[in-house]
Amino acid sequence: MHHAVFNGKTQRHPMRLNPLFSLLAIALVTACEPTIANRGNILDPDKMAQIKPGTSTREDVANQLGTPTEVSTFDDKTWYYVGRQTQQYSFLDPDVIKQKAVAVHFDDQGVVTAINDLDVSAAQDITPVDRATPTFGNDHTLIQQMLGNLAHPVPMQNKQEGQ
Repeated sequence: MHHAVFNGKTQRHPMRLNPLFSLLAIALVTACEPTIANRGNILDPDKMAQIKPGTSTREDVANQLGTPTEVSTFDDKTWYYVGRQTQQYSFLDPDVIKQKAVAVHFDDQGVVTAINDLDVSAAQDITPVDRATPTFGNDHTLIQQMLGNLAHPVPMQNKQEGQ
């Protein structure tokens, strides 16, 4: 408690927190908790165990595992389930907690022939190329566009027809 003296009398005032101090304290507390992000589909091992090569169908796989992350490019005989979970503290780069990739293969009748775990350690991050796609036309600045509009005024239309 703070004490203040007014007209010779001591009065007690509760201590007030500085708003900047409060914001700093909140920022420090929230910075300590990681942000967890899930990308894709990390499959439940119990549900995976229910998929049996030779007996399970596409419908069984879809019901147990959900829709695939990706389907094979050239045919629909391979479904891929890819998932990654990351955690990130404040402004630091995210760290991968777990990741998994599974390929489910089907025959022509839609029955599971094999389930393969894919090696995610061989996966590489890619960086998009920082280029602009060339386009036809002219690049005009805002001022050039405004001056161009002044050079080509829009004709006024008569408000009354027949004039």
